[in-house]
Amino acid sequence: MIARLAEARLAKALAEQAAVAILGPRQVGKTTLALRLAETRPSVYLDLEDPADRTKLTDPKLYLQTVADRLVILDEVHRVPDLFEVLRGVIDHGRRTGRGTGRFLMLASASAELLSQSSESLAGRITYLELPPLCMSELASSGSPPDLIWLRGGFPGSLLAADDSASLRWRLDFVRTYLERDVAMFAPRTPAETLRRLWTMLAHLQGSILNVADLARNLGISTQSATRYVDLLVDLMLVRRLESLQTNAGKRLVKAPKIYIRDSGLTHALLGIGRLNDLLSHPILGNSWEGWVIENLLSVAASTAAQVTPSFYRTAAGAELDLVLDLPGGQRWAVEIKRSLSPSMGRGGHEALSDLGPSRTFVVYPGVDRFPLAEGIQAIGIAELSRELLTALNAH
Repeated sequence: MIARLAEARLAKALAEQAAVAILGPRQVGKTTLALRLAETRPSVYLDLEDPADRTKLTDPKLYLQTVADRLVILDEVHRVPDLFEVLRGVIDHGRRTGRGTGRFLMLASASAELLSQSSESLAGRITYLELPPLCMSELASSGSPPDLIWLRGGFPGSLLAADDSASLRWRLDFVRTYLERDVAMFAPRTPAETLRRLWTMLAHLQGSILNVADLARNLGISTQSATRYVDLLVDLMLVRRLESLQTNAGKRLVKAPKIYIRDSGLTHALLGIGRLNDLLSHPILGNSWEGWVIENLLSVAASTAAQVTPSFYRTAAGAELDLVLDLPGGQRWAVEIKRSLSPSMGRGGHEALSDLGPSRTFVVYPGVDRFPLAEGIQAIGIAELSRELLTALNAH
């Protein structure tokens, strides 16, 4: 069983807060993580997609009184939004009677913004943790080749499939399930076929500057609708908008965000890429690898309590950095990403470094050796940089 980086943070959050919500896409491993935690303490697990378990909550206050001495795990909690108001009263009662922490663990397939009911009803009573797909740091001892992880993505069902064909079938089924079930639940008036086309377009545009007007025109819908559909994919934690770093450097900056499908395996499935050889000869190669590296680093950041602000930097004159990480304590890391065994920092990268003056600068490449490229610039593999980032964040 693969240990998740989020485990330690989850245990700490439950020791400090009454309720904790693990947020992440369907099939990412939320239930497995919760059940592993349940083995360490008295717990009760309710799957709110199961009619029998939902029936137990016909009178939720009464039922929760019978399990007041246990951690209550509520899977797919977004399916019973009326429950949040009841939980608030139970949590407040527990605080008055000396049971103020570790009461509820909720699992949901949407972001905190989409779970607006919990945000309103449980404000000050809940901690949100994000569980992304598996990353290199979690798979370091698995023996899985990095290129296989990149090809298949980090969803366990895809990554651990018997072969590439089975993995691709799993991901295509995943896409269909999301369009048929989750989208219908969170946004019932969203046309599934339109969203599929949008999702596929975003795969072709992986790592590009987001132009919603172009998307709308190609889809034959309004800009407002296109914006809403992109927002939905972001809220379902399937797509990332990486914002542009806005500084006072006196430069004309690109202000629109870059867009990434967060799991590389889904990117490849939407493009019909099932084998590594096909990926290595596909035009999406560089941008796909860039997105995968970014998600690996941000997955490490999400596993800690540290506040990390990611962005990219680009000026109208061509200065550019793929990823800028603003860490606690005023540290700023600059990361350039190259799918080449002979990496280099181009002219645009050097101009960006001159503009920003980061604390540390890395060029991530597919190799494993670490070596200097220039004064203050290190070529480094993704596994080693992930470890270094985790160490830096845990120090805070």
